[in-house]
Amino acid sequence: MDHLLELGGLFLVALGAASLLPLQSEPLLVGLLVLGSQPAWLLVVVASLGNTLGSVLNWWLGRQLVRWQGRRWFPVTPRALDRASGWYRRWGHWSLLLSWAPVIGDPLTLAAGVLREPFWRFLALVALAKTGRYAVLALITLNLL
Repeated sequence: MDHLLELGGLFLVALGAASLLPLQSEPLLVGLLVLGSQPAWLLVVVASLGNTLGSVLNWWLGRQLVRWQGRRWFPVTPRALDRASGWYRRWGHWSLLLSWAPVIGDPLTLAAGVLREPFWRFLALVALAKTGRYAVLALITLNLL
C-alpha cells in the first residue's frame, strides 16, 4: 500500500507542478530515488506521465481561453497575445522542448493551446522534454548515491 501512495503522490505532485500552481516535483522524485523503495525507471515514468498530463491540461485550457478573448476580464491583452504569437511563429513548435524549464515551461504549454498547436505534435514534444528532464535528474541522483 505504501508503494501505491508513493507513486500516486508523485503522480499528483508532478501533475500539479505542470500547472500554474507553485509545486515542484523534482525534490519528491529525488527523495523517492534516495529512499530506493521503487525502481528508478518506474518513478521516472510516473513523474513523466503526471507532468505531461498537467501540460495537456494547460494546452486544453489555452484552446478554451481564446473564446473569451474579447471580454474585459480576459487575462491576456491583445498586444501580449500578438507578441506571444509572433514569438511562437518565430521559434515554432520546437519551443515546446523547453516545456520542462522553470518559469517559462508552463506558460509555453498554455500558449501552445491558445495558438492552436496540433495535439499530437504538442504531446510528442512535451513528453520528450519532460521525460528527458526526469531521466537526467534520476541519472544524476543515482550516480551521486
